Amino acid sequence: MPWTGLSWSNTFLAYLALFESGSHFEVFLSERLLYARQWQTRKKPLAVGGTCCPWEKITMKFTTATSTLEDTLSAGREVLGRVCADLDGSPDLAFLFITPQHAPQFEEVATMIDDELDASHLVGCTAEGVIGGGCEYERTPALTLWAAQLPGAKISSTHVRFEETADGYVFLGLPPLDTASGSSTSLLLLGEPLSFPTELLLAHMAEDNPGIPVIGGMASGARSPGENRLFWGSQLLVDGAIAVAVSGDVRVRPAVSQGCRPFGKSFIVTRSDGQLILELGGRPILEQLGEQLDLLSPYERTLARNLLIGVAIDATKRTHQHGDFLVRNVLGINQEQGGLAITDSVRPGTTVQFHLRDAEAASEDLDLVLQRAIDDGSAPGGALIFSCNGRGQRLFSTPHHDAVHFQRTFSSLPLAGFFAAGELGPVEGQNFLHGYTASIALFESSRPTS
Repeated sequence: MPWTGLSWSNTFLAYLALFESGSHFEVFLSERLLYARQWQTRKKPLAVGGTCCPWEKITMKFTTATSTLEDTLSAGREVLGRVCADLDGSPDLAFLFITPQHAPQFEEVATMIDDELDASHLVGCTAEGVIGGGCEYERTPALTLWAAQLPGAKISSTHVRFEETADGYVFLGLPPLDTASGSSTSLLLLGEPLSFPTELLLAHMAEDNPGIPVIGGMASGARSPGENRLFWGSQLLVDGAIAVAVSGDVRVRPAVSQGCRPFGKSFIVTRSDGQLILELGGRPILEQLGEQLDLLSPYERTLARNLLIGVAIDATKRTHQHGDFLVRNVLGINQEQGGLAITDSVRPGTTVQFHLRDAEAASEDLDLVLQRAIDDGSAPGGALIFSCNGRGQRLFSTPHHDAVHFQRTFSSLPLAGFFAAGELGPVEGQNFLHGYTASIALFESSRPTS
């Protein structure tokens, strides 16, 4: 065995030995991937916000309200009353997140909110738990409504569907995207995780619309296939995704916290086979891993049972630091080849580094990401957060962790979101589907301040 003689690696590697001899996963993206835009118009205008009035006289306005009433329609009326009281007129964009306890009246409450709020674009999804203001609502009935008036913004919302044809795969319904130079276009996406191939969409976006950030999350809370719901106006959808394109005088700035920290040193992959890494720095990966694990404290070694690996996004950098890595799970060991399988394909020449995740690391990483947004000049008026359903009280010892840390940084800014079954957001300018991540959309003006 290649790890013979390492102080405690036998236990660790046995824990990871999830694959049968010689088995590993392959990532396959069809070269026949086709892409079609079928612009589906809503009953309300797709482009909203007047550009004829000076920005200085019309400002963005955001509000959010959450209800924990058990009666679904009463909860809907409660959040409607609070949101409408905060706004002078109808919102341009609204998000609705609702827990499965309200399932019997999903359609009724969505129709009521769509009719009475009269938002130009109302979208949302079901969620295992929701986030509103500085609170997170887990394992309890809850409904949260977030609404924004965005003067000068250009917004379109569509239902995106994935279809397989004789000629390949087709995405139908993606909204038109402003790719002109200097555009601040962003794409917000809510997907149904069991029916929509999000990573295929991201791969095509990278090819067709590079540089446009995709931010969002996958609906959660279903106990069996077909139970998740997406909201598009008063329509309830059981598959696909809801896409919202935002451009014009509003920028949606992404802030992605992967919630982990590196340990040991970084390595160059010298031999790999798809998702199976075989050598680092010219030596078997299991030998390199064992040496790095021996440097950890006893507590850190317990965390390493859920080992992660960071894959450097920009291979041209000579040195890498926090935020330069896309963090992926380790699936297990290929015993026959002595390799480590991860949830991504890795080519020789890629820089990687092992990572750990715990509550302390996740907390520090979130604070660092939020502070970096401020240092980069972000001055948002409101925000949406898509937090992994493995975070919350499953990870942190205190409730409301992500919401409270956000509010501390941004002074009680209107915030809403949900616990997702997969989070979307860019790392080093490239969009990815994440796990255990908090992906945040910061809404701010794209107009010059002068």
